[in-house]
Amino acid sequence: MLCIQEESNGRNGRWCSVEALRDTTRQRIKFSDDRVCKSHLLNCCPHDVLSGTRMDLGECLKVHDLALRADYEIASKEQDFFFELDAMDHLQSFIADCDRRTEVAKKRLAETQEEISAEVAAKAERVHELNEEIGKLLAKVEQLGADGNVEESQKVMDEVEKARAKKREAEEVYRNSMPASSFQQQKLRVCEVCSAYLGLHDNDRRLADHFGGKLHLGFIEIREKLEELRRVVADKQEKRNQERLKRREEREKEEREKLRRSRSHSKNPRRSRSRDRRRHRSRSASRERKRRTRSKSREKRHRHRSRSNSRSRSRSHQRSRHSSRDRSRERKKRSSKERSSRDKERSRDHDRTSRDKDRSSRERSPRDNKDRKRSYESANGRSEDRRSSEEREAGEI
Repeated sequence: MLCIQEESNGRNGRWCSVEALRDTTRQRIKFSDDRVCKSHLLNCCPHDVLSGTRMDLGECLKVHDLALRADYEIASKEQDFFFELDAMDHLQSFIADCDRRTEVAKKRLAETQEEISAEVAAKAERVHELNEEIGKLLAKVEQLGADGNVEESQKVMDEVEKARAKKREAEEVYRNSMPASSFQQQKLRVCEVCSAYLGLHDNDRRLADHFGGKLHLGFIEIREKLEELRRVVADKQEKRNQERLKRREEREKEEREKLRRSRSHSKNPRRSRSRDRRRHRSRSASRERKRRTRSKSREKRHRHRSRSNSRSRSRSHQRSRHSSRDRSRERKKRSSKERSSRDKERSRDHDRTSRDKDRSSRERSPRDNKDRKRSYESANGRSEDRRSSEEREAGEI
């Protein structure tokens, strides 16, 4: 029991997660997305119409959401999205598949049932048509009774009684044309609307259940919606074509107007030339006026600039003169100061050198006298030695 409960909890959790993912994806997308079913937006998707019937198609591969349908209905009032074309293609493919199945079922019945003549087949077809009429009328009576229209339902029941009388006559004719052994066999027929099998000897209750059933009514709704979409698409395409034709006509009119204007200019060259000349003269006169005004303004500016330049030059010249005089004066003052400072330094240096010489001469004077005496004595002694050596040499000679 615990294992079963855990498995059920796990499945519920997975189912909840899948639903949560679907909700998030639905919140993200808009009705104009390609993932949204356009047939669902127009309330004609076969997956919704045939749900719960013998031909239940299951869940649609695209997104179905009533909120997106409401958004589309609000937005379609202001703008035409032309989703009818997509829905029409979807329903056309579905009805084509249904018609293909109907043809296959007819071929099977033709192979399995006994072959009959064309006259007998026409009589049997008449019985089937009356059965179909009776079934539709009975379904209508039930619908009117559910809605509360008793009088109209009574009128329809009168029509049902008339159809039943016609059916009895048709069955008598068909029974007389067929042998008893083959007449008792169940003759089947394929419904042209929902491709279901109908019997020739079906009672009224069976016919009412079929023609008033959800499957048959769903196929009727789909086929009627397809016809409506075809009309809507055709009308919109016609409107678009008319708008395109209007645009083309407008373009052609504009081109014709241009050609007519160009031809009128070419036919009246004198007028066009005179107009061109007038325009050229007016333009040249306006240009000359502008040129004169510009030249005058330039001359005024030039005069003003020349005056301002001359004034500035005179002022600058005077300033330069004053500045040169001041500079020369400053230079002279500086040179005189430098000369006086140099003379003072020279006199000071001269005094210092003279003082140093006097001191050095005073210190050197006794030493020099002594040296002079010594040099004099040594010079006299040498001279005497030389004289005595010369005399000796002479005596020897």
